[in-house]
Amino acid sequence: MSVVDTVVDGRVGRVFLNRPEQMNAITIELGRQLEDAIRTLGTRPDVCVVVVRGRGGNFCVGGDFGEVERLRESGPAALQPLFDNFGAACAAISEVEVPVVAVVEGYAMAGGFEFMQAADIVLVRNDAKIADNHSNFGQVPGGGGSQRLPRLVGRQRALGHILSGDRLSGRDAVEWGIAYRGFEPDEFDSGVDGFVRRLTEKRRDALVGIKRLVCDGSATSLSEGLAMERKAVVAHISGEAGGSGVSSFNSR
Repeated sequence: MSVVDTVVDGRVGRVFLNRPEQMNAITIELGRQLEDAIRTLGTRPDVCVVVVRGRGGNFCVGGDFGEVERLRESGPAALQPLFDNFGAACAAISEVEVPVVAVVEGYAMAGGFEFMQAADIVLVRNDAKIADNHSNFGQVPGGGGSQRLPRLVGRQRALGHILSGDRLSGRDAVEWGIAYRGFEPDEFDSGVDGFVRRLTEKRRDALVGIKRLVCDGSATSLSEGLAMERKAVVAHISGEAGGSGVSSFNSR
C-alpha cells in the first residue's frame, strides 16, 4: 500500500502523506516514498510548484513510535534508515527546481514540524498544533530541528522551544517566521488554493531562478550572493524570458 500519494493537477504536483489513521506518522517507507515523490514531481517540466499535505486533517505527528520500538530491538543499524530516509526527503526540497509548499493543518509535531522548517513556503491553518516535542518524551531531534530552527528563528527561540516542548499555533508559526501565511479554518482551503494558483500563473523559469538564488545565496556571503543575482538577472533578461517580462513591466 502506498503511504504517499501523488497527483499532477495542471501545473501543480500534489503530494499527500497517506497514513491518516496514524496521523501520518513517519516510517522508513514513508520517508522513502516522500523523497521519491518530491524529486519526481519537482523536476517535471510541466510542474511549477509542489504541494505537500497530510490526509485526514493532520499534517504529520513525527516518527511512528511502533516502528521505532521494533527498530530499537535490532540496534542502531536498523534505526539509521528511518532518519536517513526522512532526512533525504527534507533535503530533496532544496534540491528540486520548483518551490515546495507545505500545507499544514491539525497536528505538526516533531518530524512534521521539522519538515515544515525544510519547506520553501509554509501555509498554515491558524488553529494548527505545532511543536518540536521531542524533549517531552525524553528524546532529541533527528530530522533537522536542532539545526534548521535556530537558523530560522534565532538561538533563543529555538532553544527555548526545543527544550520546553511548548506548543505553537499556526498564528505563532507565522509570527515566528516559520510559516508564510495563516488562514482561519473556514478560509483555509480556499486561501491555500488561491495562493498556489497565483504561483501557477507565473513563468516556471522565473520561479526556478528565484528559488535557486535564495537557496544558494543563503549559503554564501552577501557580496557573493549579490554577484550571483546580477549574473542571473542578466542571463534571464537576455534570454527568451526578457522580451515578455520587460513588456509586462512597461505596460503596468
